[in-house]
Amino acid sequence: MASVPSLASSVNQRVADALASALPEAGGADPLLRRSDRADFQANGILALAKKAKANPRELATTVVGSIPTGDLIEEIEVSGPGFLNITVSDRAIIETLAARAGDDRLGVPYAANAGTTVIDYAQPNVAKEMHVGHLRSAVIGAAMVEILEFTGEKVVRRHHIGDWGTQFGMLIQYLLEHPHELDHKSDAEVSGEEAMSNLNRLYKASRALFDSDEEFKTRARARVVDLQAGDGQTLAMWQRFVDESKIYFYSVFDKLDMDIQDADVVGESGYNDMLVETCKLLEDSGVAVRSNGALCVFFDEYKGPDGNPTPLIVQKSDGGFGYAATDLSAIRDRVGNLKADTLIYVVDARQSLHFKMVFETARRAGWLNDEVKAVQLAFGTVLGKDGKPFKTREGETVRLVDLLDEAVERATAVVREKAEKVGLSEEEIVENGRYVGIGAVKYADLSTSPSRDYKFDLDQMVSLNGDTSVYLQYAYARIKSILRKAGEAGERTPVAHPELELAPAERALGLHLDGFGELIAEAAAEHAPHKLAAYLYQLSSLFTTFYDQCPVIKPEPELVVGENRLFLCDLTARTLTKGMSLLGIRTPERL
Repeated sequence: MASVPSLASSVNQRVADALASALPEAGGADPLLRRSDRADFQANGILALAKKAKANPRELATTVVGSIPTGDLIEEIEVSGPGFLNITVSDRAIIETLAARAGDDRLGVPYAANAGTTVIDYAQPNVAKEMHVGHLRSAVIGAAMVEILEFTGEKVVRRHHIGDWGTQFGMLIQYLLEHPHELDHKSDAEVSGEEAMSNLNRLYKASRALFDSDEEFKTRARARVVDLQAGDGQTLAMWQRFVDESKIYFYSVFDKLDMDIQDADVVGESGYNDMLVETCKLLEDSGVAVRSNGALCVFFDEYKGPDGNPTPLIVQKSDGGFGYAATDLSAIRDRVGNLKADTLIYVVDARQSLHFKMVFETARRAGWLNDEVKAVQLAFGTVLGKDGKPFKTREGETVRLVDLLDEAVERATAVVREKAEKVGLSEEEIVENGRYVGIGAVKYADLSTSPSRDYKFDLDQMVSLNGDTSVYLQYAYARIKSILRKAGEAGERTPVAHPELELAPAERALGLHLDGFGELIAEAAAEHAPHKLAAYLYQLSSLFTTFYDQCPVIKPEPELVVGENRLFLCDLTARTLTKGMSLLGIRTPERL
């Protein structure tokens, strides 16, 4: 089915046509239509146009109003103040537009006209290291942006740029070579993520202790780094064991997060090794990078250190080793040249902003990024404890991500269990819903905050039934499904749109908000702003609560057609809620 024009776009077109008729030289002018508290919409563009045409804005507004037909789409239009237009749409138009949306699996949401290919770099844990609370935001924000962009028709390539290379592997590999059974187990299928991480932690601590206490081992470990970088077969085989063991653990954590991570999308730092020498040669030959004290550097006048001298981006160290910059620049070359991306999104901690500004500018100077191919850092803030400081354990340690997720599920399961008897949930449903509510609570707390802002991790608030929480949204959805079931059991009423009916204020407010879903999705996609979708869904749930309180759906029984129309609004609200929540990676149980 074709996409459904929103009421806002239809009204905007009417006003634009009238403007072009009244002021032909302003053809194509934007009426600047906005939602309004005084009416349904307000057009604010006439003032600027009148100034440009040296006309009286109120007179121009009056002329425009005179050429806009009313009755079908627009119920009423009036001139306000110096030349604003207050516009009220008809009840019929609201329900007819919503009925068209309801007849479409995509709820009438259009595909983006300029869809392209986006590579999203997110969820980037480190091999042989435990995932902590700092890994949460990249995974959750990135996964939501993948879903939102794909829904708009964008081709999205996922990339998990795991930390799987570097000097620490010399120490780990050398220790494993000298203690060959440290990672032995029967089969991957029999190893849990926790066991895999326990194996890695034990081996890391033992190798670190030996590295710090034994000079001869330290020398052998450093030589092993050279072997690794040179592609020695035995060394690479040992390195692969660390990667495979770590993946068992990573995937278990992502499974807890209800995220699907595919092996083909995991392309770590090591994936670009073969490109590093060529990347450096291209930068040096083009003059983008220059040698400084033996190192290959890119300099920027705008980035200076404390001493006032320019801070360089070091692409290759003086000893010939490669740093993060070389890998990141090679990844850009791969993503633009081989994956044919026109947008690169990096969901990375805001504290790495300077590094990425320098990397992106270097890629622009080299011609790998340009007006047709852009790279952006979707920078995120820090997860804080209730005290407003970076989230730590009581002992001052970084919080393990699995512990945090397990506690969220435990708290949520207790909340679900309190209401389970009233709803008639089985123990299996309590456990399943507890997981969906707990993980949803963690994701929503993150996604309802602008990515660039820090936020406080407060589980008590996250699993609350009141306020801006995913639990509130999930219960709103479950309540609607309950209403629809009860109506079905009564047998007389089904959701049917009745455009001929006059709408109550709460019905109008809910209907107008439902109609804005497609435009909100486009905005969230264009601005890389999943928090705007979260805010829309919270407002939708709040408007539904008001509607349900003020407009009887089943009891006391309204007139048949009124009840059917209200059930129709209930049904479309539920479908919009579950679609929006799924784009955020959050499940909506049918019964809670």
